[in-house]
Amino acid sequence: MKGYMYILLCSDGSYYTGSTIDLERRLEQHQNGEGANHTKKRLPVTLLYYEEYSRIDEAFYREKQVQGWSRKKKESLIEGKSDLLPELAKAYRDLRK
Repeated sequence: MKGYMYILLCSDGSYYTGSTIDLERRLEQHQNGEGANHTKKRLPVTLLYYEEYSRIDEAFYREKQVQGWSRKKKESLIEGKSDLLPELAKAYRDLRK
């Protein structure tokens, strides 16, 4: 079953990262306040980015990966600047050396 990982921009400027098997339906749920608690309180939301996977478990894995990223790293992904991702993956403690 196909799956999607997606990033939404909330009305307060925060990002929400999720995964689903039906992207269109899930976006509608978020807009109607039937989505996650985070988006319910920050309507409206705008779809900024998504990736399609052949299986939902792959999309879910990617969701969990991206959720752990910094805002800057998510923005690089959204903007298609994949060349910046490795540099943004470095931990702050590694940059102080």
